[in-house]
Amino acid sequence: MDNVLIQAAFLGDVNWDNMWNATVETLYMSVVALLFTFLFGIVLGLLLFLTDRKQLWENKAAHFVIGAYVNIFRSIPFIILIVLLIPFTRSIVGTFLGPSAALPALIIGAAPFYARMVEIALREIDKGVIEASKAMGATNGQIIRKVLLPESMPALVSGITVTAIALVSYTAMAGVIGAGGLGDLAFRDGFQRNNPEITLTATVIILVIVFALQFIGDMITNKIDKR
Repeated sequence: MDNVLIQAAFLGDVNWDNMWNATVETLYMSVVALLFTFLFGIVLGLLLFLTDRKQLWENKAAHFVIGAYVNIFRSIPFIILIVLLIPFTRSIVGTFLGPSAALPALIIGAAPFYARMVEIALREIDKGVIEASKAMGATNGQIIRKVLLPESMPALVSGITVTAIALVSYTAMAGVIGAGGLGDLAFRDGFQRNNPEITLTATVIILVIVFALQFIGDMITNKIDKR
């Protein structure tokens, strides 16, 4: 009984309905952005790898342009990127506030980050496997689908796990400028209103989400890694 009273007194200023809604918004931003980041990151990473020297689609100009895009958007701090993309976000979403408005910046910021991980994963594949596939008459499309992606899958899953955790932190930063979620709640209702209980609770929930993502990612990686 005493423990219940202490907990109630300690978290008495936390509005759990608001906390739940903020958690749902954070999960929504993270999951939707992660799906698109995975798809775009795979495409960008494949193009980076395949257009490089001595690869299937060697093309210096294309490799330079794709590499420049990846390097530029991977290097811009996310809080600056989301501000720079406000006109673009408003043009496609209609507003720069709310969870959906944060998605373009989340995807554009995270996809290049993941693309580099994809490229690194592809470079770790034994070149002998690729050469053997060519010798057996496999087309470029078959090599990509049946050799490159399956062989690099454990590293790709590990990379998307790291990216997912980064996206959760990005959503917290996006919340500072009105994207909603736990970051917005911690800043607006916690920091600005001098209510550390809300900030602490939001932080704990974010940590739980991060630990869950890491656990799931590690479990999938271990399951598909046959080495």
